Amino acid sequence: MAAGPAPDATGAPLPPSDAAVQSFAADVMRANDAAGMPFAVLDKPTATVTVFDANGQFLARTPVLVGEAVGDVAPPDIGTRPLSRVKLHEKVTSAGRYVTESGRNHKGEDIVWLDYGQALSMHRVRNVKNEGRPKRLATPTVDDNRISFGCVNMPPSFYERYIDPLFGKQKGVVYVLPETKPVASMFPFAHAEGTALAGALAPAR
Repeated sequence: MAAGPAPDATGAPLPPSDAAVQSFAADVMRANDAAGMPFAVLDKPTATVTVFDANGQFLARTPVLVGEAVGDVAPPDIGTRPLSRVKLHEKVTSAGRYVTESGRNHKGEDIVWLDYGQALSMHRVRNVKNEGRPKRLATPTVDDNRISFGCVNMPPSFYERYIDPLFGKQKGVVYVLPETKPVASMFPFAHAEGTALAGALAPAR
C-alpha cells in the first residue's frame, strides 16, 4: 500500500488524499480539542503525518518513519533507558494526544518533543548507519517505514517548513492515532465511523 506522495524539495503543500484523517481533523475542530492551536495527525499504518492550521485547514502531508514495533503503548521507563537496552517489541510510537515543546537532542540539534519523559519526539530524518533511513522515506511503500525506536523521522524540508514553525517555535497538538484499537477508544470525540481507522488503513503484509 502506498504511503502517498512525498513532498517536493521545498515541502510544498500536497492535496489531502486520506478522507479518514480529514474526518478526524473535522472532529478535532468540532470538539475544539486542539484549543485554537495548529495540529497534526500521525497515522502509523500509512506512516504519514498530516498538518492542519489552527482553523483546521489542511496544510501539508508527508511520509514519515515511525517505531519499528506495532503497538500503542511504550514501556513507562522507556525514556530513561539507554537505546541498547530497548527490545524490538518495545520500539513503539505511543498513541495519544501531545502538546508539543521545542527541545534539543544530545548533539544540539533542534527537535520537537511530544513527550519528554518517553523521549518521544519529531525530528529531521537521521542517516543512521546500516539503516538507510533517507532511502526508506523515499520509497513508494510503507513496508520499510518502521525502523525507529519510536521517534518520528521526516524529510528535513518538511520539518523546517511546517513542524519547526508550527510545533517548535510555538505550541501545537499532535495526535498519534492508535493502530491496535479503535480510534474512538482513545479519542472519544471522534465519530463512530472513524473508529475503525487503524484497521481500515493497515497495509497488506
